[in-house]
Amino acid sequence: MIGKLTGIVDYIGTDHAMIDVRGVGYIVFVSERTRMAMPRAGEPVALYTDMLVREDNMQLFGFTSLFEKEWYRLLISVQGIGAKAAMAILGTLGAEATGRAVALGDWNAIKAAPGVGPKTAQRVTMELKDKAPKVMAMGGALPETLDAADAAEVIEAATPQAPRKSAKAKPAAKANAAAESEALSALQNLGYSPSDAAGAVAQSAMDAPDADTSTLIRAALKLLAPKD
Repeated sequence: MIGKLTGIVDYIGTDHAMIDVRGVGYIVFVSERTRMAMPRAGEPVALYTDMLVREDNMQLFGFTSLFEKEWYRLLISVQGIGAKAAMAILGTLGAEATGRAVALGDWNAIKAAPGVGPKTAQRVTMELKDKAPKVMAMGGALPETLDAADAAEVIEAATPQAPRKSAKAKPAAKANAAAESEALSALQNLGYSPSDAAGAVAQSAMDAPDADTSTLIRAALKLLAPKD
């Protein structure tokens, strides 16, 4: 099983890229968001990967973060969601927004992905609602997005240009993922069910994308408070 590739971008296609790893070219399928964030041909890149093995074919799918990879694996566990549909959802929403949509039961957001119909989108939110909190809680603990600058240090016999800033993770997004993870954990420690806590945190994060942990907890508690 190939879990990570570090190499030089050979070329980028419409839904995939070829990564040259010391003379061996690997075709890696990526989401639209990942494709747009990748460095140019000739530059270093590092991607987490997941391998799909079939009787007549083997395919690699690439992700800039373990958080995105975990959501991909969760999505393909849903009946009717294959690798192509999972990548379409992640390409349309991103990992964080996918988690919020699932936690909130917002199947319309899932349906916005190309090739995903209403029934399939509803099945995603229904089947993953109770599983989503576990992955959401991992968001703040998983390593940050892979940095192409780190890839350059382990590539021999290559002199790539400096990687573009677009290939790096945005600190604000990482900080917010950590805040959501901490808030989710705090609410569960207070006795709220994982699904209720995830929904409240997701809604609070949507209302205030830059909120810190304390702010998210207070906002989520207000949402979870009994209504008169």
